[in-house]
Amino acid sequence: MSKPIATINRYKADLREIYFLLFEQFRVGELLGKAPFDAWGEDEVRQSLAECYRWVKEVSGPLNATGDVEGCKIEGGTVITPTGFKEAWKKLYEAGWKSIAVHAEYNGAGAPHSVQLVVEEFLSGANTAFTMYSGLTFGAAEVIESFGTPEQKALFCPRMYGGTWAGTMCLTEPQAGSDVGSSRSTATKNPDGTYSIKGTKIFISAGDHDLTENIVHLTLARIEGAPAGIKGVSLFAIPKKRIDGTDNDCSCAGVFHKMGWRGLPSIALNFGECGDCRGWLVGEAGKGIGYMFQMMNAARLMVGLNGVSTASAAYYESVEYAKTRPQGRPLQSRDAQAPQVPIVEHADVRRMLLRQKCIVEGGLALLAQCAWYSDLAAHAQGAEERHRAQLLLDLLTPVAKTFPAERGFESNALAVQVHGGYGYTSEYLPEAWLRDQKLNTLHEGTSGIQSLDLLGRKVVAEGGAALLALSEEIEATARRAAAAGVEPAWIEAVRAAIKTVGEVTMHLAQLGLSGDKEGMLLHSSDYLELFSTAVVGWMWLAQAAAAREARRDEPFYRGKLAAAQHFIKAELPRIAHLGELCRTGEDSYARLRPEWL
Repeated sequence: MSKPIATINRYKADLREIYFLLFEQFRVGELLGKAPFDAWGEDEVRQSLAECYRWVKEVSGPLNATGDVEGCKIEGGTVITPTGFKEAWKKLYEAGWKSIAVHAEYNGAGAPHSVQLVVEEFLSGANTAFTMYSGLTFGAAEVIESFGTPEQKALFCPRMYGGTWAGTMCLTEPQAGSDVGSSRSTATKNPDGTYSIKGTKIFISAGDHDLTENIVHLTLARIEGAPAGIKGVSLFAIPKKRIDGTDNDCSCAGVFHKMGWRGLPSIALNFGECGDCRGWLVGEAGKGIGYMFQMMNAARLMVGLNGVSTASAAYYESVEYAKTRPQGRPLQSRDAQAPQVPIVEHADVRRMLLRQKCIVEGGLALLAQCAWYSDLAAHAQGAEERHRAQLLLDLLTPVAKTFPAERGFESNALAVQVHGGYGYTSEYLPEAWLRDQKLNTLHEGTSGIQSLDLLGRKVVAEGGAALLALSEEIEATARRAAAAGVEPAWIEAVRAAIKTVGEVTMHLAQLGLSGDKEGMLLHSSDYLELFSTAVVGWMWLAQAAAAREARRDEPFYRGKLAAAQHFIKAELPRIAHLGELCRTGEDSYARLRPEWL
């Protein structure tokens, strides 16, 4: 049998798009050359990103199809990763891509989060499954760095940031999926200060593998005597092997077979089957959920980036295919002998490509906005500015996770459609990316859970302070767009969209204050879609402003303006309908009884 086309490394990105995003839309250069980014200038950023792009195309990208075809397997109680993953892991850390934004005290390069975002976009786009091993490790190390004791930081962080040890997040249990407060895993304190852990966790991504000499599981468990619910849950660091290298009674109970992401094992993990699993308490007892939320929120942004990168890889593949695949003739042609034209010449194909472009570039801009707020929250000079940035980051996190996942799936489906019948086969790349994309709507909190988080917590936090700050940010962009010469109708459409968001939010918040919590949250999914559409409309207005500011009539900027026009004119009008559903409380599924189905 001939080698499938999908095994060929075809990953593509657009460095021009990345540089526009960083230096024209977000003006990241304003952060560079000043503490704590003294060592970074625009040239250093460009050189690093160009080198990272080359690296993924040569090293991790060619292993993407290998991971999908081979998957992971258990041998001798250990999960074996696909061919080439172990060697690529070593090269990843030797190249320094996972430490580009790590503090210097842990041998990191200390770059802004905005730069790290692009590095992660390249890594994930080239090989999402492979990248998740290191992404989870990085997130786990950050939690220990934030809340661990000095001894725990010294033990775990250098090894995890350096890639000799890996990390995971262990929340889900068989009887408690998203309801982590129902955790039954237990922790009993030992005389030496460690805890004996007993329990089972499921759907643990990278819960076991052969890439590193040890794996640190950040695990939620309940200390004996702790109260029920989330207030009784604590966080523990549980290494697969103890410090002396002996087994720590953490065993893989099986690997789940998945639709996509086959190069990343998702396992059931048993702690204390033999009664001797030891863990270290991270932070204070009973505060595990709060600590874990730092990693969960970072993971949600990582999922959003996975959604963007998967959609992006498929988009660039679609563009190349559409430009090189001859099929049909112009509608006005009556000559049956005329040469066929590339399918990009057909308007409906351009429609699909433009929608993909809107989703991919709008979603990436949203993730870059979150990275910008992350840098400000950590490094802005004033406490008030840092707090404001953190409020905005918290507000946008469920949106930045969900929009790229849900709309990314639409974009990947369009990539299959552009390829026609070939797109439905495994010999071409889009079908694998479509399978991979679906997971992003499920893990780290389903889209439904994100909608409850946004409406039930984030927009009403501190009396709506975050939403007010967002409105101010959008108005600042509107003024920038007006000064740049962006079409007034586009600006007013975005202003109207955020005004609708505010009005709907006020209406639903009043329902909640009056005690009608169910009525407030009935259309939370519609509210999330409404909110997301408005926010990405803001991103496209910002990109239109940056494109106009360039004052150059080039294809790149024309494409930006065409995409901005499409999203603002084709997508923003949907907000009125979604708002009406939220206001009226359309109750078809509220009244629906299980026996009617």
